[in-house]
Amino acid sequence: MSLHTPTPATTGLPRLIAGGLVRYGLILALVAVFAAFSLTTPTFTTLANLQSILVNNFTLLAIVSIAMTFAVASGGIDLSVGTAMDFASFAFVSLVLAGQPVALAALAGLAAGAVVGAFNAVLISGIGVSPFLATLGTLFIGRSVQQLLTNGGNPVYLPPNGVPEAFRFLGHGTVAGFPVPLAAAIIVIAAAAVVFARTRFGRVILSIGIQPGVVRYSGIAAPAHVAVTFILVGLIAAIAGLILTATVTTYIPSSGNAFLLNAIGATFIGTTLSPLGRPNVGGTVLGALLLSIVANGLLLTDLNFYWQQVGTGTLIFAVLALSFINRKAAGGA
Repeated sequence: MSLHTPTPATTGLPRLIAGGLVRYGLILALVAVFAAFSLTTPTFTTLANLQSILVNNFTLLAIVSIAMTFAVASGGIDLSVGTAMDFASFAFVSLVLAGQPVALAALAGLAAGAVVGAFNAVLISGIGVSPFLATLGTLFIGRSVQQLLTNGGNPVYLPPNGVPEAFRFLGHGTVAGFPVPLAAAIIVIAAAAVVFARTRFGRVILSIGIQPGVVRYSGIAAPAHVAVTFILVGLIAAIAGLILTATVTTYIPSSGNAFLLNAIGATFIGTTLSPLGRPNVGGTVLGALLLSIVANGLLLTDLNFYWQQVGTGTLIFAVLALSFINRKAAGGA
């Protein structure tokens, strides 16, 4: 045997290391960021701040990111998740302000989000518009409609003495000491995990995202599945809209769009947890948690807001670039 002939041990070790970095790079980044803020910011690891990360930063981002995961898993993207949040918020606040029961107002909010998703579904599955262009159009239309509904973008407030207890409970209540908004996020995450792992619908959506041609020629109604997916995206985003509204007791036009870019970032960061680079619930949750920790930690450092955005964007780029480099190394080792 030649001295330069690689043995199985020498070829296997680099492949194992590279594969491990691909699979667990996100977890390593999460640990590294948490450790860095723990060492540099004394208040970061206090119980109050950790609870704030989960309830105030993570909860809404995780729900919106799960919605985005469904869209990306189907081979598309949804730029109108913020619009679905906003329409749900507006319907919710308007009905509560009109004296309607909170449960009925919440159902109307969910329906409003689903309508946004259904509008996207018609454009994408019915007409054949690409998801990017369809949801971008919905984003612009939704922003204009909100301006018209609120006389130029004026917030809709609930009077402090007129907030029903059930409404307040959704945003600030606890069950056995556990915050209701975080419980709602956990339920959404668990339900999404079951859909992808245990249902035919979830498997078909993932297949459409990977090999749409194979799905189409196998006789599966791919357009119908994609349509249902975007309706589901709008419905999940609406849940975040209800929680946001119940938390601040106010509807602010286009406020949902603040979650759009981070939801996209969390979803694509989460793909690094998959050996095949596919969207997955576990990865999305960790991606949302990573971005939440970074947002909170940078805020505690009193760094300028715009530099915070630079830091977040750099982190997203670094995680994705490292995963790409290591994935190529694993494939070529």
